Amino acid sequence: MNLFGSQSEVGKIKKVLLKSPASAFIDSGIIDQHWNEYNYAAAPDYSEALNEYDSFVKILKDHGIEINFLPEHKNTGLDSIYTRDPVIITNNGAILCNMGKVLREGEPDAAGEELEKIGVSIQGRITGEGRIEGGDVVWLNERLVAVAEGYRSNSEGIRQFETLLGDSVDQVIAVPLPHWDGPDDVLHIMSMISPIDEDLAVVYSRLMAVPFREKLLELGFTLIEVPDDEYLTMACNVLALEPGVCLMLEGNPKTKSRIEEHGCKVITYKGDEISRKGAGGPTCLTRPIHREYH
Repeated sequence: MNLFGSQSEVGKIKKVLLKSPASAFIDSGIIDQHWNEYNYAAAPDYSEALNEYDSFVKILKDHGIEINFLPEHKNTGLDSIYTRDPVIITNNGAILCNMGKVLREGEPDAAGEELEKIGVSIQGRITGEGRIEGGDVVWLNERLVAVAEGYRSNSEGIRQFETLLGDSVDQVIAVPLPHWDGPDDVLHIMSMISPIDEDLAVVYSRLMAVPFREKLLELGFTLIEVPDDEYLTMACNVLALEPGVCLMLEGNPKTKSRIEEHGCKVITYKGDEISRKGAGGPTCLTRPIHREYH
């Protein structure tokens, strides 16, 4: 089996990179000291976060996914539980990001150290004035990737990313993001789109740039719209475990029903402490290392 390769958002996940609250939050004292500066909605309850995370991990293991855990690291903080953002996995290796959120700048190197230990080569990194976070990268298919240009990722980061990808893709689409709630809030491209099958995506179109939405339709995507009253409860953040099988936060019944109407299986988890307070859903909590999609 391949050690890595993940130029897909929907292929069956074989291996994933995670970081538990025990290694990211450390303890309730660290949470109380730092949650406000990380712009969390409230301080996560440490004990309950551990319980929620155990249930989350069990879902992944029950689906046959190999788990690789990042350890505690002195240069990372609360947000390091969201392993999607500091690194991007391609068919040629890992690209270490250069974080738009300054408090997260130690995460790419920390993730890179562990990835090399488990046999994932480092393809390159975003440097200098370039900025990219993994939540701003969405694979529409193996040869086509969209990257947001906003407060967390910029044009220089996109340029470097495209150079590193080389001929492994046909096109990198730059997608401008709106101001929304400003630079202190988290708005990634995956805040508004989650592919769940080869031609099916959960979206919040009100935040989408028109050319990007039209490109999705041109590619043949069917768009499942998240209602306004479920956007802020992270209904648009949906992780495909394999084509047509997905994981989402509980408490979004309208979106769940809409997904199921398209023939998909939906698994839900409780994430009040590990997801809602830090604004990081199941896609944010996971960095797929290997997806099976050929």
